[in-house]
This record gives sequence, structure tokens and C-alpha cells, in this order.
Amino acid sequence: MAKDQGVERPTRRTEYRIVFATRQAEKGWRDLRATTLNALADAWDALTRDPEASTPTCHPLKDDLSTVTVGGVVHVRRQYELPGGARIWYYVTSGSPGTVHLMDVHTHHPNATK
Repeated sequence: MAKDQGVERPTRRTEYRIVFATRQAEKGWRDLRATTLNALADAWDALTRDPEASTPTCHPLKDDLSTVTVGGVVHVRRQYELPGGARIWYYVTSGSPGTVHLMDVHTHHPNATK
């Protein structure tokens, strides 16, 4: 084991796993991590605990953006809002553990929802 190697956050059995579904989401996550670390940590906590909760900051998208089809399966596309207009768009699949698939991570308010 390398000295000073980062320690991955352990997850509870009831928590959801978060994965990148696109390269854009991975890049956007890195960019948000560099600028809004505390808010991103709060988003991580919310998305691993209850990603399908409907709150003022976490909810399904509407109209043409409300669903996403992946591998022939239609999923509800959801949005988590961060301060400053940043947004995380994702869908959830069930399982043990369930999985949050990050589709788009926007560092500012996306034009599609203005």
C-alpha cells in the first residue's frame, strides 16, 4: 500500500452506489469538486442515502427531459441542484445496492432547463 494513499469512503448496505454513466459526467464532477467541494459532499450524501427523494433541490426533470432510455429501458431522469446553478442529472436503477448513474454534471445552470 502506498503511503498517503486516499481512503475510499465506506458505504452502508442500504446506501446507493454512484457511477459515471458518461465521460461528460466524470469531467463535470471533477470540475465541481475543484470549485464546490462542500456542496458536492452534501450531494454525495443525499444521492447515496435517498436519490429518489423529492425535495426542492432533488427532483425529477420535466417534459422532454423527464426520461432517459438506456439499453432499451426507460428511466426517470432526475436532477440534484447545487448552489450557483450547478446541476447533476442522473437516473437510478434498483438492486443490492441500488445504483445512481450520473449522466450529466453541469457546473452552471444548463440552458435546457432555463
